[in-house]
Amino acid sequence: MGEKTEFRVGDRAPNNGHYMEFGESLDTPIVDPKHVTLRKGDRFPNTSNQNRKWKKVNKGKSHNHYDK
Repeated sequence: MGEKTEFRVGDRAPNNGHYMEFGESLDTPIVDPKHVTLRKGDRFPNTSNQNRKWKKVNKGKSHNHYDK
């Protein structure tokens, strides 16, 4: 079973990271979404409206093995 990827207001952050609110429809992007940086165990704050949730922002990782 995988880790949860969507979080509601009041849920606890599973990991340190940067999270962004997203809307009820993937077809309609949110203009100026809220962003928060949380530490593991912090609670998610309120979103702009009750239909939104939080999702972790994944920053690209480079796995360049040629730097050795």
